[in-house]
Amino acid sequence: MEYLMQMEGIHKRFPGVYALQDACLDVRPGEVHALVGENGAGKSTLMKVLNGIYKKDSGRICVKGREVQIDGPLEAQRLGIGMIHQELNLMPHLTVAQNIFIGKEPKKFGFLLDQKAANAQASLLMSRLNLKIDPETPVKDLTVAKQQMVEITKAISYNSDLFVMDEPTSPLTDTEVQDLFGVIRELRNAGHGVVYISHRLEELWEISDRITVMRDGQYVGTVNTGETTRQDIISMMVGRVIYENPKETSSVPADAPVVMEVKNLVARNVKDVSFKLRKGEILGFAGLVGAGRTETMRALFGADPRVSGEIFLHGAKTEIHSPSDAVEHGIGYLSEDRKRFGLATGLAVRDNAIMASIAHFCAGPFVNDKRVDSATREYVDKISIKTPSIRQLVYNLSGGNQQKTVIAKWLIKNCDILIFDEPTRGIDVGAKSEIYKLMNLLAEEGKSIIMISSEMPELLRMSDRILVMCEGHLTGELDITEATQTNILTHATTRM
Repeated sequence: MEYLMQMEGIHKRFPGVYALQDACLDVRPGEVHALVGENGAGKSTLMKVLNGIYKKDSGRICVKGREVQIDGPLEAQRLGIGMIHQELNLMPHLTVAQNIFIGKEPKKFGFLLDQKAANAQASLLMSRLNLKIDPETPVKDLTVAKQQMVEITKAISYNSDLFVMDEPTSPLTDTEVQDLFGVIRELRNAGHGVVYISHRLEELWEISDRITVMRDGQYVGTVNTGETTRQDIISMMVGRVIYENPKETSSVPADAPVVMEVKNLVARNVKDVSFKLRKGEILGFAGLVGAGRTETMRALFGADPRVSGEIFLHGAKTEIHSPSDAVEHGIGYLSEDRKRFGLATGLAVRDNAIMASIAHFCAGPFVNDKRVDSATREYVDKISIKTPSIRQLVYNLSGGNQQKTVIAKWLIKNCDILIFDEPTRGIDVGAKSEIYKLMNLLAEEGKSIIMISSEMPELLRMSDRILVMCEGHLTGELDITEATQTNILTHATTRM
């Protein structure tokens, strides 16, 4: 059978890291080929080699049976390869249409930009995605989900033979995911190939034809989707069995002290929210997109202003007007967007780890590097951050290890209350399991955790209690013994 694309024996090294070792992948015309593996398995690196972002050290790439040398993204586009990156590559100050046609703008009279034509063509392309966005809207005014759909539209505009989609659904709603799947099926039916990278394993049986698994930069195997199971894929990914059983009973004593009480909190998209958090408890927050969970936590943390409401820590009323106030009172916040709000990815692991407590490591104007290194190594070992060195740039770590670096930052600060907002978003099943173990360990040590999650199995596996929000209101409180997906969804769709 003729292949649309073949990668064979691909090797790639970075300083201190052997990222790809004899990796391979092939895609047939009219096929959706899923590429899966743990964070750090080499999936994105392999696709960046295909797209010319990274230059392979050895191996061969063939497109439609002809061996090619891909020296950059423009060469990849010329060969009919379009890539939709996990990290958005849009220009926020430009309009939707301008982003879609950047570098290939429609012109009139041979040299003048034809914005009217660009808007019309952008609208036509977006209609294939059932996307209702004004093409003249600046990208900065769109939600992350809508920006992702614009990125997909931009890739489709190149009329590529092969589309590489790296975690395309991670910021999308269920409706938007189905719209995207409709487009992918349309591309497949037209004879295009799609490489589909996703940590949402349940999606694979809905959209893919074959699945290739990578582990530690190496090829593990390729299977037909209809002839395998989710547990088979997980075992291939991690080399061990991962169990995801729900929590049956809470381990928090009924008389455990209340470490935080929130009374009548009102803020943007938050309407009269009250709750208690106990020592050693993992308190889950559930709700649909736009329910107000993140807004509640940001107001609580001082990142967004409160209209009214009171916060009590260990029984004492506490004023929190800014994140620095919250941190000084022992509250740490792990944002759902860790790269934007939790990390300085251009700095080393050690610099990120001590960022919230830098004053503790200073003697006058000088930083005590030995103490910084000692503290960082302690927590790198304690929570198993996989890094060749504490001086490794965070940008080069996998998503799971980036998340652990944020956790290390708050543990070094010795925060007693930790807010985890979508703690495993964009993280594979193996890294998820490690994050879950770490959260349980922290709770056993007496830390109190608030966990926002959009994944029902995650809430049911980790929470001692689950609070449910709908349209800014708290609409339900469920002990883990009575919590089910049906109960949670009922409260999540109950309007006040």
